[in-house]
Amino acid sequence: MKILVTGANGYIGRHVVNALLDLDVHVVACDLNTADVDPRAERKTLDIFSIPEGNFFEQLGSPDVCLHMAWRNGFVHNAPTQIGDLSAHYKFLTAMIDGGLKQLAVMGTMHEVGYWDGAIDENTPCNPISMYGIAKDALRRSMILYCNQKECILQWLRCYYILGDDKKNNSIFCKLLKAAEEGKKTFPFTTGKNKYDFINVDELAFLISRVVTQNKVQGIINCCKGEPISLAERVEAFIKEHNLEIKLEYGAFPERPYDSPCEYGDPSKIKQILNESIIR
Repeated sequence: MKILVTGANGYIGRHVVNALLDLDVHVVACDLNTADVDPRAERKTLDIFSIPEGNFFEQLGSPDVCLHMAWRNGFVHNAPTQIGDLSAHYKFLTAMIDGGLKQLAVMGTMHEVGYWDGAIDENTPCNPISMYGIAKDALRRSMILYCNQKECILQWLRCYYILGDDKKNNSIFCKLLKAAEEGKKTFPFTTGKNKYDFINVDELAFLISRVVTQNKVQGIINCCKGEPISLAERVEAFIKEHNLEIKLEYGAFPERPYDSPCEYGDPSKIKQILNESIIR
């Protein structure tokens, strides 16, 4: 089995490549720079914004699956590139499908849904309120239409709050580590009351690897635990786990207007995949 992974050198991508390789999958790892990608993978320099002439799918080795994880400024939710890059993602993915791709998996996000209170499943209505969420939502809708027309399997992988490998991301956990290294004793914080579906990046990579190596379960798939935990509880636990001598300054920042009070994924589909262990 051959799987093309775009964004393979990214924060999540590197972990997913490792998880797929551990399943003895032939991984074609693509990114602008693949220096940190596992050398067991076939590594290719790829700019999805500049597609060459000809059958692009064949040029990339005619993979069984394309796992599209490439995305600029994923941590900057209102960056102008969110909407500006949208047509390039669409052009790349449709070129792959037109070339002969039969299974496409794309990294989605909880931010497609927007403000929500409770569990999110594939039927939850979407009303995104950040540029990142709007762009991902638009790409998902367009790829559902295109994949249906072309008889290409689509798996839309929704992720939630990711931690682990914390110096490589831009989360609050990364910022906590930096503050502690700088010798700071307090850390400005929100109320921490909002609840999220936290998952370690290696566990997320494991789930993604299981999704894309099967094709029975399709559509929107939540790669999550389905267990909401308050941000305060998880951050306090992180401080304890890492023996950080730093205290949270509660209420220093207001909650972001697009952060939901309690948002988590319905894990029914991912549990089905894990229980059936369907690997081609």
